[in-house]
Amino acid sequence: MKKPLIILTGPTAVGKTKTSIALAKAIGGEIISADSMQVYKDMDIGSAKITKEEMEGVPHYLIDVLSPDEEFHVVKFQKMAKEALTAIYEKGKIPIVAGGTGFYIQALLYDIDFTENEEDSAYRAELETIARKKGAEYLHAMLREVDPKSAVDIHANNVKRVIRALEFYKQTGTRISEHNEKERLKESPYDFCYFVLNDDRRNLYERIDARIDEMLGAGLIAEVAALKNRGFTKEMVSMQGLGYKEILDYLNGELSLEEAVYILKRDTRHFAKRQITWFKRERDVIWVNKNEYNYEEARILQFLVETIKEKELIIERINITC
Repeated sequence: MKKPLIILTGPTAVGKTKTSIALAKAIGGEIISADSMQVYKDMDIGSAKITKEEMEGVPHYLIDVLSPDEEFHVVKFQKMAKEALTAIYEKGKIPIVAGGTGFYIQALLYDIDFTENEEDSAYRAELETIARKKGAEYLHAMLREVDPKSAVDIHANNVKRVIRALEFYKQTGTRISEHNEKERLKESPYDFCYFVLNDDRRNLYERIDARIDEMLGAGLIAEVAALKNRGFTKEMVSMQGLGYKEILDYLNGELSLEEAVYILKRDTRHFAKRQITWFKRERDVIWVNKNEYNYEEARILQFLVETIKEKELIIERINITC
């Protein structure tokens, strides 16, 4: 019998944190973060990391577990998330995967096989040199030539994923996007509800701009400066995150503060749009448009719980308290 799994995702700044806490308290759940930045220690403001107070006693996994100089990628997420699932199931609780990194969620939900081929060190070094000398956009254009779909799915700034996709193509003659698509078509090993929290586009963009202003007021520049002083550079995966690379460019004298903030707000809005596009391609998704509930958190929670109740294989295992 399949084990239960709840997913609560959506674009950045839509309000996933507050809703996930309410849902966890209602159904006896514990939360696994599917966020590529909140996993890092000392990167709190720019990642909009949930605080201990905001957790309201709900256990969270994959928060504050890696140093900023460590790599975090989908394979590592999948491994760590599976370990968290085991721990949650052993306690008789319901896992709720909450966060906005759609690729990570997909990898866990469908148990995608990321079996590594033997690393081609020479070719990887060649690609890394190209990225340094000619820039990430040039490398991304190389990917677009051989695997257009991956080029759409992988941002140019994510150099390591671009290199991995090019390396996979060279080794196998197969596009990594095709491999992942075949894997995604597998039946999920979980009995799941996949909720996507969404909002009116204009309201969402206003929330993004307001959140960035709040981050700046809360000390984002000082946070990035402290990381920079510890030797963390924008070549690191952690420092490529939105909010970090832009402020780092400002601190390095490459942008004015006004330019950095403008780029950060613009790129975060673009990121939210890409997230929504990703979730629209996913299967068995339940859209929860906040404006349709007049932004009433209680009504949204009621819908989530009632939907979960309809999943009989899940409801047999949980005690609904809402």
